Amino acid sequence: MVHQQKVALAGSARMELVSGVVQLRPEDAMFDAMLRGWRAQQKSRGLKDETIDPRERLIRRFLDFANEYPWQWTPAHMDEWSASLTSEKHLAPPSTIRSYQGTVRLFTELLIDARYGWGPACEEAFGAYPVAIAHEWNTIPHLQDYEGDPEARPFTREELQRFLDYADDQVARAVKSKRKGALAAYRDATLFKVIYGWGLRRTETSKLDVVDFGRNPKARQFGRYGTLNVRYGKAKKGQPPRRRNVLSVMDWAVEAVADYVENVRPRFGFPDHPALWITERGGRLQPGSINDRFEAYRDALKLPKDLVPHSIRHSYVTHLTEDGVDRRFIQQQVGHECDSSTAIYTHVSDDFMNTALSKALSPAFAGV
Repeated sequence: MVHQQKVALAGSARMELVSGVVQLRPEDAMFDAMLRGWRAQQKSRGLKDETIDPRERLIRRFLDFANEYPWQWTPAHMDEWSASLTSEKHLAPPSTIRSYQGTVRLFTELLIDARYGWGPACEEAFGAYPVAIAHEWNTIPHLQDYEGDPEARPFTREELQRFLDYADDQVARAVKSKRKGALAAYRDATLFKVIYGWGLRRTETSKLDVVDFGRNPKARQFGRYGTLNVRYGKAKKGQPPRRRNVLSVMDWAVEAVADYVENVRPRFGFPDHPALWITERGGRLQPGSINDRFEAYRDALKLPKDLVPHSIRHSYVTHLTEDGVDRRFIQQQVGHECDSSTAIYTHVSDDFMNTALSKALSPAFAGV
């Protein structure tokens, strides 16, 4: 009988724990090994130290607050920590607190994932094991269209062009070096173009299926990619996801997604899978993976850290506004019920403002 040797994943307990060594402080040694494992797992996904380091510092802060080790953490610790964050004098905005909660969730998801072996290691050493502590009922839901800092900004056109060019460059490098990952790089490059080309949220994007694209009789030049049916738009609390149809307006984005669907996606080898964005193992690409790839590209380009995946959607609104597209049309495209939500997204350039000012003043000075 042939026994297959299990391959240890980057970040697993098997890779980080040294067997046969007696630790003076075993609890601290286990926690440090967990952090090393989490760093290794994030590195394997292409994240940079400048992204990983703040996450690690936050986990240490949570450890200090809970005054317990990860295999002793409970949902009550998350509940109490979240309450403390919202009650601080210099109140953090909901989006920041949600980001903190998301970081703790990512760390604990690694620990409870059976593939990484941290649960059995903790149970053997301490008689306890990590459990999920971040749930819908003790974390902040994403209820509003926009909760971020009003000073947050979209990509400039030059920054966005650099970002998309860099994504394309990763495809070219992978193909040239004949290394694994060329298909995934092509998929992700197209994904970011779709987020911008149709003004999507990250989660909406991850849940797209190939059949969500359709024809628009008023824009026959786009063929089967004239409209996009977003079936999982952000829901209000207690309600199902809101659907909307987004009309295609950028011909280059249509060309990019058509090329991906017709020439690249079939090469993943899962013709019966409905998802637009599939993994090399035949799964649906998750929002967290989109975020990881975005951060890897952003950090490699040394772009500001206040640029997040949502900034691409933000850019869609701003750039269409600068191009003179009707505000009501943009509002319908991005699924905002109120014009005030769209207004928060709009951070137009100085050139646009000066042009608008000149246009507004020209009648007053006509003939002077």
